[in-house]
Amino acid sequence: MFPTFTLRYARLPDRFFVRFDPVPVEAPRLLAFNRPLAEELGFDLDAFDEQKATEALAGNVVPQGAEPLAQAYAGHQFGHFNPRLGDGRAVLLGEVTDREGRLRDLQLKGAGCTPFSRGADGRAPLGPVLREYLVSEAMHVLGIPTTRALAAVSTGERVFRRVPEPGAVLTRVASSHLRVGTFQYFAARGDKEAIRLLADLAIERHHPHLAALPPETRYLSLVEAVQAGQARLVAGWMGLGFIHGVMNTDNASIAGETIDYGPCAFMEAFDPEQVFSSIDEGGRYAYRNQPWIAQWNLARFAETLIPLIDDDADRAVERATAVIQAYPAQYEAEWLAVMRKKLGLAGEEEGDRELVEAFLEAQKAGRADFTLAFRTLADAVESGAGRGEGEGALLGLFESREVIEAWLPRWRTRLAREEASPTTIAARLRATNPLYIPRNQRVEEALAAAAEGDLAPFETLAEVLAHPFEAQPGREAYARPAPAGEAVFRTFCGT
Repeated sequence: MFPTFTLRYARLPDRFFVRFDPVPVEAPRLLAFNRPLAEELGFDLDAFDEQKATEALAGNVVPQGAEPLAQAYAGHQFGHFNPRLGDGRAVLLGEVTDREGRLRDLQLKGAGCTPFSRGADGRAPLGPVLREYLVSEAMHVLGIPTTRALAAVSTGERVFRRVPEPGAVLTRVASSHLRVGTFQYFAARGDKEAIRLLADLAIERHHPHLAALPPETRYLSLVEAVQAGQARLVAGWMGLGFIHGVMNTDNASIAGETIDYGPCAFMEAFDPEQVFSSIDEGGRYAYRNQPWIAQWNLARFAETLIPLIDDDADRAVERATAVIQAYPAQYEAEWLAVMRKKLGLAGEEEGDRELVEAFLEAQKAGRADFTLAFRTLADAVESGAGRGEGEGALLGLFESREVIEAWLPRWRTRLAREEASPTTIAARLRATNPLYIPRNQRVEEALAAAAEGDLAPFETLAEVLAHPFEAQPGREAYARPAPAGEAVFRTFCGT
């Protein structure tokens, strides 16, 4: 039933991981199984046996060919370096080659107390498991590079966080679980050989074209490639109003994917200072800070590769610094490309950045919902062609309208220079700006119901989020922000 495992990471030297079999759970039950993803990964669904699959996805049975292990890594957590973190509750089963020839990691989260657990129980509550399932799959459909969720299994056991909660195990799929923190673990130990092995593995899996380069350019080119991926990723986040919540270096994937959906959330009323994480008291990972935290993380990555970039340490630092200093321009270009599309612009003009910023300022002044403000631009376009609900749908989102009313003529003048009809522009606006996102209130309602044994709200929300750009009659409430006084502004990591 499972695809054939390869064991590329497991063939690295023993200091890269600890071999660890998942700890069996009491009464596993399959809550969610992502059949399209399973098909993509090469599972034999004709031979799918739910009971056997549940045992394997809970960690009670190790799939044939897997060699489970807990990966070693370090990380800066809220700016403070911890030299030894590692998979405290996650177990990498191995890699599989999907139907497109890509290598993908299969990992169980909540699979037991590994030697890296640092006194924790190694388990995962049901709520965070289902949150990661919902949000990671939503991000995938929204076009954001992300780890994905293959399955969620309840354990029949309780875990204790703020209150006792049902336990669960998530099966996570990633292009790899190589992190900035993985490199930091070995850099902190002065292990140049291990850093080279990791860098070569990162190149093999994610940037194979770099393997042909000579060593004097290969590893600096790896920094450039990882940086380009991070710039695209975070620009995508910003275009959705997504706030990761814990952009620590152990959560910065070398693969350029969003990894770890702990205290993450999507903004409703636009506020660049918005923070949702209950542990981010200083606002380090606020919405507006995310691009620059990504650059900070990239600088930490570049530091680990200094011994490989050049034999002369000063020259290596100079070369790496030049790459990191190029990040703001890279990010700016990626962000502006995202935001142009969100405004319906296919061409490029010098004043586009100011036009985007002015729309965001209008949202802030009017406390407008970020997602719906962009979505209803399509209605405003159609109103110019005598169709649709017109500007009323857009203006109705704003508590005060002075700034948005001043902005609209500027936008219409800019659209008039596009070589496209209003119908075409409206269509591409709706194909870019989602109607449905994982709104905090809806996610929390689904998780609360699941904790009481009712999976229907979770399943319905998953169905809605699978088609974020299409209006779904009868599900209009899923597109609306939380009523005043009911919005959720604090999220928890669930570890």
